Amino acid sequence: SVASVNDMMTVATPEEESQMYTVVSGDTLSKISKAFYDTPNKYTQIFEANRPMLSHPDKIYPGQVLRIPPDAA
Repeated sequence: SVASVNDMMTVATPEEESQMYTVVSGDTLSKISKAFYDTPNKYTQIFEANRPMLSHPDKIYPGQVLRIPPDAA
């Protein structure tokens, strides 16, 4: 017979996970930052999370899917 095993394996789960956002016409990283973080000044967090796909913070295009990291506060 097979004995029951109590699997007490612990899996580290991040407190917050990144969200995905699809760029629409007229978006800027500052506008996206304002929408997610309530301030346009954290656009660099979004830029850094999406390198090397993004080569410059001003070069985003409609249809691109960006990773929006949890607010680093």
